[in-house]
Amino acid sequence: MIRPATPADVPVIHALVRELAEYEKALEEARASQEQLREALFGERPAAFAHVAEDAAGDVVGFALWFLNFSTWRGVHGIYLEDLYVRPEARGGGHGKALLTELARICVERGYERLEWSVLNWNRPSIEFYEALGARPQDEWTVYRLTDAALTTLGSLDSLGSRD
Repeated sequence: MIRPATPADVPVIHALVRELAEYEKALEEARASQEQLREALFGERPAAFAHVAEDAAGDVVGFALWFLNFSTWRGVHGIYLEDLYVRPEARGGGHGKALLTELARICVERGYERLEWSVLNWNRPSIEFYEALGARPQDEWTVYRLTDAALTTLGSLDSLGSRD
């Protein structure tokens, strides 16, 4: 079963985020607290949304965390899937496909024209899973990121490139 996450799901979503970070060999980078997730998902102005996958016993075994993006070329919103994770013991049970199907349904229902996400180049099982669903890589694009000291340094410059 796939359903929208509730505030009561925050502890398990937090645990799943950490499991995903460990799987992606980046646990030390997963610094978000449960309170930060709660605020992002259920605060006064939610910045993100989540759906959870439950097994037959009603236990949460996976999640999708996403937010809206916008295409200036298409002129409409889309969904950016930040995280998709299903616990190893629940894989093969259709939970990942069901989560992606729900996000695709939301896109179609709301007139969004894109469902996008990133996958690590070494993650062959996920790549094969996504391609089997009809997803195609955007090989002509390279993702860039500013974090930590580089972000702080750039953010402290004025619009002319000088320090404030």
